[in-house]
Amino acid sequence: MSDTNLKQIEMPSVELLEGELRRTQYNRRYRRTLRTTLFSLLVVAAVAVIIAVLLMPVLQISGSSMEDTLMDGDLVVALNNGKYKTGDVIGFYFNNGILIKRVIAVTGDWVDIDDDGTVYVNGVKLDEPYITEKSIGECNITLPYQVPEGKCFVMGDHRATSLDSRNTAVGCISNDVVVGKLLIRFWPIRSFGTVS
Repeated sequence: MSDTNLKQIEMPSVELLEGELRRTQYNRRYRRTLRTTLFSLLVVAAVAVIIAVLLMPVLQISGSSMEDTLMDGDLVVALNNGKYKTGDVIGFYFNNGILIKRVIAVTGDWVDIDDDGTVYVNGVKLDEPYITEKSIGECNITLPYQVPEGKCFVMGDHRATSLDSRNTAVGCISNDVVVGKLLIRFWPIRSFGTVS
């Protein structure tokens, strides 16, 4: 290359080079920060999904079988800990859906229901402040009925409309189909509180 060609090529100024270096470094930091932020958000979202699906699923109530305890459209959080007792409200898989019912009796208990709908477990009348109206409902099982091993007997709180363990179409619920025990109703806001 001749001296005349070298003179025609202008060298960039120090300020221009420093500006370009700052811009390049900024772009690198920005991309690194963006990648880190997106990765963090994905990890948090994955953990939230795992918790929501496996440990604390969110369920929406549909139907009237649990009125007045739970209403159609309520949103609730359940806890899947595998331990359920009489009086707990649980969700369980049934016919490609989830039903919400109350545990009335567990393995080995004897359930009896008289003609007016009063429920007895092991010969003792259940105290049921959560129901507003007693009913024998759609009962086609032979009473008294003993709950089989590894299962629980469930009933809806709105006894006249609930299809539950009183009917062989549903029967007793196996522990492995239980989604979880309902803990908190968080929607609608005015009804926020524990499920009991």
